[in-house]
Amino acid sequence: MQNNDWKDRLGMVYSTNPDFRYDTGDKPEEETLPEEKQALRISLDRRNRGGKTVTLISGFRGNSNDLAALGKLLKVKCGAGGSVKDGEIIIQGDFRRKVAEVLAKEGYGKTKIV
Repeated sequence: MQNNDWKDRLGMVYSTNPDFRYDTGDKPEEETLPEEKQALRISLDRRNRGGKTVTLISGFRGNSNDLAALGKLLKVKCGAGGSVKDGEIIIQGDFRRKVAEVLAKEGYGKTKIV
């Protein structure tokens, strides 16, 4: 049976239909592709960052937990801070070559430095 908690239906007034199921609008997350099929792009970005340089890794196809785990691995290997936002991994500083090496060791074959 599907979760039918009242907190998920706060915008719903009332329905007399006994078979009614409220749609919360949640979409199932995409299944993560294997590492060798991921086409990741590594780029350098300075826009809207107060003059700071960041390494931006984009193109990851999969769920947010796997993306966060990859982001954490890259931050640890580079020894830098960063974050994971909007399907992209942001690493503080210019670590394009280092990120490409780490991704190659992890089995991500289709990485491209832009």
